Amino acid sequence: MNLRELSAGLVGARSLRARITLLATGLAAAVSLVLLWLAWTLVGDSVAAVPQMPPNTTVRVDGIDVDASELAAHLREHARDKVLLAGSIAFCCVVVATAILAWTFTSRVLRPLREITGTARRLSIESMGARIGELDSKDELAELAATFDAMLDRLQAAFDAQRHFVANASHELRTPLSVIRTELDVTLSDEDADEAELRRMAGVVRDATERAEQLVGSLLLLARTDGAGLVVAEHVDLAAVVDSAWRAARGEAERRRLRSEFATAPAFAIGDPALLERVAGNLLENAVRHNVDGGWIEVTTQAGQDGAVLVVRSSGGLVDPAVVPELFEPFRRAGVARTARSGAGLGLSIVRAAVQAHGGSVTAEPVVGGGLRVIVRFPAVP
Repeated sequence: MNLRELSAGLVGARSLRARITLLATGLAAAVSLVLLWLAWTLVGDSVAAVPQMPPNTTVRVDGIDVDASELAAHLREHARDKVLLAGSIAFCCVVVATAILAWTFTSRVLRPLREITGTARRLSIESMGARIGELDSKDELAELAATFDAMLDRLQAAFDAQRHFVANASHELRTPLSVIRTELDVTLSDEDADEAELRRMAGVVRDATERAEQLVGSLLLLARTDGAGLVVAEHVDLAAVVDSAWRAARGEAERRRLRSEFATAPAFAIGDPALLERVAGNLLENAVRHNVDGGWIEVTTQAGQDGAVLVVRSSGGLVDPAVVPELFEPFRRAGVARTARSGAGLGLSIVRAAVQAHGGSVTAEPVVGGGLRVIVRFPAVP
């Protein structure tokens, strides 16, 4: 249900008020009619139950002799007419009073619903800050208002994150595109550019294109992973996943003279093998790229009662503990000390999205002396 449908549903509060009033009035009228019929019947039966005089007996009423049987019939009809008249007046009073009371009390009961309706009407992308707030009542409408406010909080957070993400993505993509355009403009404006200059320009353009391609690929992977469920669910050994991911990062680690230590015991998780390999690959790539020359990397996998655990610990620059949670946001880096020119700032964002898709959790903490320790936990395998 989107906001437009919710608003359209809440706008029906007035018609709901009318329907409740009509329903209450109809019920009161039906009950009054039944009671009136019962009273009319009981009065007739009561009069008929009075002991009858012998036939042809006359009774003097106001100096006039009247047949006793005719007098009894007249008294029965008169009593019924009186009951019908009084009951009709009471019926009209009850119906009118019920309609007025139902309309009045329904207005008070549905007042919170009108507040929800007004808030829904005011909502838009530019005014997502509107909230219903606390209601005087503690009934189902108050619960609806609290649920509505909670939904708006989630929507506002999602919209803010989306705007921030798009702004950062645009900024990141603008950099390689600006490099490409600048190199092309400078080279094309130089009429004496030789083959060496053209090759240099082609190399710069190729590097910028590769960076843009990596960024777009990471964005697509993050979009497919974030908030999505698992398509494949298999038993995956994290030790094998780490071994496969390390083969891709080993070359750069050797060039930077990084010491690596692996304590990878068998640890099984249920999930998508490709996504789990991407998790390990991103953690190892971050550990290599954001390391210092001659630094170290430690990788551990283990299985416990609570599930499988993957820990990647590496040296590097100093990281402020206050900014560690921000590392899992898109395009966030922990300062210059952990900035890599080849990265887009999406590695840990993809890791978090993929781990959450597997029902796990990921945390990070700075290492004393510089570096980062990332702990990934997966649910236990049944």
